[in-house]
Amino acid sequence: MALDPQLLDILACPDTHHAPLTHDADAQTLTCTECGRIFEVRDDIPVLLLDEARRPGEKA
Repeated sequence: MALDPQLLDILACPDTHHAPLTHDADAQTLTCTECGRIFEVRDDIPVLLLDEARRPGEKA
């Protein structure tokens, strides 16, 4: 199952800037358009925890 497009419209980075996220369906990730943090999508559930986010260039 893919993420609902309406859900993607309202999701935002949990950091203080609350920037929009872009979805990579193949990698099952959401990426912040401002800070670049990468959030995993596990079992079709976005994990929007700053402690579990990866920075650009970090391996999964």
